[in-house]
Amino acid sequence: MRMKKTIFSLALATLAGAAAAQSSVTLFGVLDVGLMRGNGSVSDKTQLASSIANSSRLGFRGVEDLGGGLSAGFWLEAGISPDTGLGGATSTNNQASGTAAGPAGTQGLVFARRSTLSLTGNWGELRLGRDLTPQTVNHIVFDPFDNKGVGGSSAYFGYAALHPAPGPHTRASNTIAYHLPQKLGGFYGTAMHYLGENNSGAANSRDGTGTAIRVGYGAGPFTVALATAKTRYVAGDVKTTNIGGSYTFGTVTLTGTYDRTTAGAVAGKGALIAAVVKVPTGDVRGSYTVFENDRAGTPRSRRLAIGYRHNLSKRTYLYADVARVSNSGGARESIGGSVTAANESSSGVAFGIRHSF
Repeated sequence: MRMKKTIFSLALATLAGAAAAQSSVTLFGVLDVGLMRGNGSVSDKTQLASSIANSSRLGFRGVEDLGGGLSAGFWLEAGISPDTGLGGATSTNNQASGTAAGPAGTQGLVFARRSTLSLTGNWGELRLGRDLTPQTVNHIVFDPFDNKGVGGSSAYFGYAALHPAPGPHTRASNTIAYHLPQKLGGFYGTAMHYLGENNSGAANSRDGTGTAIRVGYGAGPFTVALATAKTRYVAGDVKTTNIGGSYTFGTVTLTGTYDRTTAGAVAGKGALIAAVVKVPTGDVRGSYTVFENDRAGTPRSRRLAIGYRHNLSKRTYLYADVARVSNSGGARESIGGSVTAANESSSGVAFGIRHSF
């Protein structure tokens, strides 16, 4: 009897080991905390803030090999604020009606950055759930400040402001997406459709529903990508098209983006020119961004930002950023939580530490 139990136990252990060898689960995250100061013509603000240089997050991802070149994967990623311990917010339907704010301290961990389940094969990847929208990727990957902190792009902030809050200017819920396979000689692309999930027959039946496509090519030191999207709203559809690219020579990487967005009867356009220069201890980065729309007076904001990243290890760096925005035509963009009157300037500075795991 003991011999049979031993053989049975060994068999179970062997099966468990084989299953483990065909799947994997990874815990990952980023913690970013720093001191940020914003100066405006109306009021200033000093704060210990999170996600200044890079978004703070906690995530779990895993892959299971299904055989025959097919695999299943999941990705759960939550935004967190290590300065307060709070989690992030989300929208269940890409509209204000799907945004529920719980009492302070009770929000818990919300996987609002990404929560997807996917199947991947030689044909590409089919991905379902909440995810980053294709029309936003160029704004992120070609901005050396990751659209964060005092150095974040005025072009991105203006683009996002044209979307009804909390529209899918960055992420969308209820997405169905297809990603091209990776080995296509440098070509890549994503097609996504997202649902507002309103009842049929209602005036807002299509609100929060949209379609987006991003295609690009990258080889060696050069990459370029084009994205376009349309999201439906009763108040006026939001349509956006943007293009971004980068080129690396030696220790210098140059990046740039241009976008045009219409929200109903209002149109806006933005641009970014940036550079990252690697140095022995880290890198120096800078950007000039601009956004304007065609409302009365043609409001326009221009931001100049300079920053430095000092590597302490492969996973930890210190950072220092400084930026200044100038407004005209009635614009009142401000930095670091400060408040600025129309046509006045704002400035900001931030120092902090970022660690990934």
